[in-house]
Amino acid sequence: MFYFVDSFIPNLENLIDFLESTFVAIESLFKSIKMLSENFQIEKEKQFYQLHHNERLLVLPNIWNPLGAILLEDVGYKAVATASASIALANGYQDGEKIPFNDLLLILEKIVKSVAIPVTADVESGYAKNNTELSENIKKLIDTGITGINFEDSKHDEQKLFTKEEQSEKINLIRKIASEMGSALFINARTDVFLKEKNLSNEEKMAEAIERGKAYKAAGADCFYPIFLKEKESIATIMKEVSLPVNILMLPGIPDFSTLKEIGLARISLGPGFLKYAINSMKHVAQKLLNYEGMEDITSNPVTTDYLNKLISKK
Repeated sequence: MFYFVDSFIPNLENLIDFLESTFVAIESLFKSIKMLSENFQIEKEKQFYQLHHNERLLVLPNIWNPLGAILLEDVGYKAVATASASIALANGYQDGEKIPFNDLLLILEKIVKSVAIPVTADVESGYAKNNTELSENIKKLIDTGITGINFEDSKHDEQKLFTKEEQSEKINLIRKIASEMGSALFINARTDVFLKEKNLSNEEKMAEAIERGKAYKAAGADCFYPIFLKEKESIATIMKEVSLPVNILMLPGIPDFSTLKEIGLARISLGPGFLKYAINSMKHVAQKLLNYEGMEDITSNPVTTDYLNKLISKK
C-alpha cells in the first residue's frame, strides 16, 4: 500500500507539471492567435482608409449577405459595404432601424467572416435612444470585425435631424469608444439635409450641409456623405469646403463616372440599388415564367451551382 502511494505521488507530480506546461502553451497559442487577429484587423482598417485617399474613385455596390460579399471579393472589389435598407428588406423588415439590432449584428458577423477584405456597415443612427445605448452598440458593432460605419443624423422616430451639435457629440463618442478598443473605425458621417429638409432652399441646404460637414470632421469623422446631393458643382463645393473625402449615392441625374473621377470624388455607394437591380431581374423572369415563357433565361444562366459552390469554397 505504501509502495503504491510512494510511486503514485511522483507520477501525479509529473502529471501536474505536464498539465501546467500544456496550459501555458495553450495560453501562449491563444495570445498569438489574438495578436494575429488584431494585426489583421489593423491592416484592414488601414487598407480601407487608404481606399479613400488614393486618388481613385471607390465604388461600393452595397450588399446584404455573405454570398454578395464573397461575389464582390471574387470579382476584384477591395472592400465591401452593406446597406441598411437591403439588409432590412431582405429579412422582411422596412428600413429605419426596424430590424432587431441583434439580428443585424449576427448578419454583419457572418459577412465579415466570409471575406478577407474590409467590411463597412450602414448602422443608420446607431439603433440607440441615447448616448449610453450608442456606446454599447458601437462596442458590439466593433466586435463583429467591421472596419467602418455609415452613421447618419436622422431621428427615425421623429422624421427630423439631430442638431449638428448633438450629432457631433455622437460622432466624438464613437471615435472615443473605438480608440479605447484599439480600433481605427472609419466613420462615414452621413447628413440627410438634402433628403429631409424640405423647407430649405437649395442655398440653405448647401450652407447647412457644409456646416455639418465641418462639425462632423472636427468631431472625428473620416468621410462625409451628403446623401441625395447630385449636381457636379455642389459636390465639388462640398469637397472643397469640408475638406474630407466625400461619398455620394448613385442616383438618376448624378454626373457620370468620368466627371466624378475628374473632380476627385472619393466614394460612390449604391445604397439599396444593388438589391433593387437583383429584385428587378428576378421579378422580370418570374413574370415570364408565370406566362409559360422564359425557360431559357433559367437554363442558359451562366451562374451555375458549380460556380456558386466554388465561390463559397474560396472563403
